[in-house]
Amino acid sequence: MASLIPDYEYDIFISYRQKDNKGEKWVSEFVEALKTELESTFKENISIYFDVNPHDGLLETHDVDASLKEKLKCLLFIPVLSRTYCDPTSFAWENEFKAFIKQASIDQFGLNVKLPSGNMTSRILPVRIHDLDPEDIRLLETQIDLIHPVDFVYYSEGVNRPLRKQDDTTQELKQLIYRDQVNKTALAIKGIIQALMGKTDLSFKAIYSDQTQPQERTVDETPAKSIKKKLLIGAGILTILILAALFVWPGLVGRNNLKRLIAKDGRIPIAVMPFQNMTNDTTWNVWQDGIQSILITTLSISGELKVRQLETITNMLKSKGLTDYASLTPSVAGLISKKLETSVYIQGSIKKSGNTMRLNAQLINTKTGEAFKSFQIEGAADSILPVIDSLSVKIQDFLLISVMKKELKLDIENYEKYFSGTSSPEAFRYYMYGMKAFKYDMSIAREWFLKAIAIDSNFVTDIHEICYTYANDGMYKQAKQWCLKAYQKRDRLNMFQKLEIDRTYADFFETPNESLKYLRQMKEYDVLFPNYFMMGVEYSKMEQYDKAVPEFKKNLENSTKVWSDPWAVDYVYLVIAYYKTGQYKKAKKLLKESEKNFPDDEDLTNCKAIVSLCLGDTVAANDYIKKYVSQLKENSASEAAIANSVASIYWESGFLDKAEEYDRQALSLKPDNPGLMSILASLLIDKDRNINEGLELADKALDLKPNSVALLDTKGWGLFKQGKYEEALKLLEKADSLKTVYGHTLYLHLEAAKKAVAIQK
Repeated sequence: MASLIPDYEYDIFISYRQKDNKGEKWVSEFVEALKTELESTFKENISIYFDVNPHDGLLETHDVDASLKEKLKCLLFIPVLSRTYCDPTSFAWENEFKAFIKQASIDQFGLNVKLPSGNMTSRILPVRIHDLDPEDIRLLETQIDLIHPVDFVYYSEGVNRPLRKQDDTTQELKQLIYRDQVNKTALAIKGIIQALMGKTDLSFKAIYSDQTQPQERTVDETPAKSIKKKLLIGAGILTILILAALFVWPGLVGRNNLKRLIAKDGRIPIAVMPFQNMTNDTTWNVWQDGIQSILITTLSISGELKVRQLETITNMLKSKGLTDYASLTPSVAGLISKKLETSVYIQGSIKKSGNTMRLNAQLINTKTGEAFKSFQIEGAADSILPVIDSLSVKIQDFLLISVMKKELKLDIENYEKYFSGTSSPEAFRYYMYGMKAFKYDMSIAREWFLKAIAIDSNFVTDIHEICYTYANDGMYKQAKQWCLKAYQKRDRLNMFQKLEIDRTYADFFETPNESLKYLRQMKEYDVLFPNYFMMGVEYSKMEQYDKAVPEFKKNLENSTKVWSDPWAVDYVYLVIAYYKTGQYKKAKKLLKESEKNFPDDEDLTNCKAIVSLCLGDTVAANDYIKKYVSQLKENSASEAAIANSVASIYWESGFLDKAEEYDRQALSLKPDNPGLMSILASLLIDKDRNINEGLELADKALDLKPNSVALLDTKGWGLFKQGKYEEALKLLEKADSLKTVYGHTLYLHLEAAKKAVAIQK
């Protein structure tokens, strides 16, 4: 049975130790009781994954990737917390509990969700069947915030066992009631699932949206998408794709790539060596072990780091006869680190000048012996603890962010080249969640990015992404504001990053020519920067499709060869460029190729209809139009929006009578819609079909929407065609002053009006 939400395998995953289900089979009995309770709690059927058979292939020796990868894609995770569950060596802890945390933290919902009541809760709902030992509680708190489990513990002096059904017959006032606790569990599940269900209407949007230009055939209220998209890819998403190429060609990056230091379990194994006292004052010897101990304690808190404990390291040093830390050379420390099976070790020193004390620390690659990161902290010699704490935080932050970058598949060495980063792991974690959500939903991505910027206001890369989330949602006013914020902070960036901000600035405030200039400079700065797609988009904005074709071809080849996973938009833009340049057969061939990966993509269906009409194959075109209409209906498009979208197919392919027919049909369905008036008026004026009627429609629509760039452009062009050049110029200049993004049609109209007025004078 599938989950209530698409793309999830189960609604609930029950995690437990097999040894807790022997004898009275407490877990099996609980699951059956919960299933019964859920049937009376939900109208829908709730799917539960429960490994009832210890021999069904999910034993503690089996491969988690093969067995659990899909099953862990669930909405809610219920660990049965017992005396045996909190065990880092157990399969349930490592490959179910921790694996779910890691997976849920970066999926579309995140690990924590807001309940209908407004309170926040976790998607982990623990069921506790024993009072836990303090060390088990501390272990739990290293993975998740302290949360309140649903208790199934029998309370009696000297007893620590699970609550059973038959215990409900007792008359003890302080005793929990089993059936009440099952009910509490079901109600808690309902609250969490309702919260998740409430988000799904926003969670599966495409990663791009329309940038409506003055002459674009779009309707403000319609969910139907125009085929003439102007894609704004987030800078971070783009750079992830760039760095993915570096992953494929490892020879292009440094040999000391930090990602190689991260173990298969996603953690970095680390050894902290004693610090060397270089003050010439033996009273500081005590801090050699003291700093080591504090660092080990601090770093051990994080679940992303696997830190060798003090006793293990001390015993190893003693076994080598090392009691004088002055003889602890880097080569010796490296050998010990290898013995401890760590990929990184930390070695440092204590120095003092007057009342100023300095701590130096280096992170060293165990395998190569090369230091890849250094830290230096100074402070008052009589106040060493705050200095040690600062050093601990810096080291921990660097390592945690490194682990998270690997989760994003970022090349660590090249990361700073493309990003303006943050030193805050919390800010970066939020940024990472935003990047994951970017593919599905701009509003959710924006929430995460805003949380990151609230922590680190100078996280320029994050500011840049906020700009793109607004732009991709068509909220250009807000996008421009965030673009300016990033632009004002660009002096913090390296040259490549500055150019990327400049390019975005050009998108909003300049012309495609400026964008192309910055893209060329970025290419010169880094020959590995695959900007073919963006170059093609900029040429397309200026209707220079002959120049766009080779760029889009290179982009598609790059996407196929490097990532083996081109997006539908890679095909769409090249197809458009082909048919705009009259290369209809090439467009048809490419559309055939696209069916392997995208047989039912809406935009590609739209393209198939246009190309078929251009080739004179009206039978195939009609079939594609029917399919396209069906797809629009599945996406809840209105009848007016559907008619407008069909009209755009005929407009693009030159069938103007049919285009006008469907435009009039759309307007008849929504006669007071200024967007539909604008589209019909544009057709009547631009194609010289009925300029007077077009101007009447434009005037009527402007009464409803006086500052519409598209309407001002349409009316201005109509007046131009009537020879009223000065009136036309005023309207076109007003439209230009109000535009949010560059529109080539408006630019051409404005230039024509300026020229006509100049000739008259």
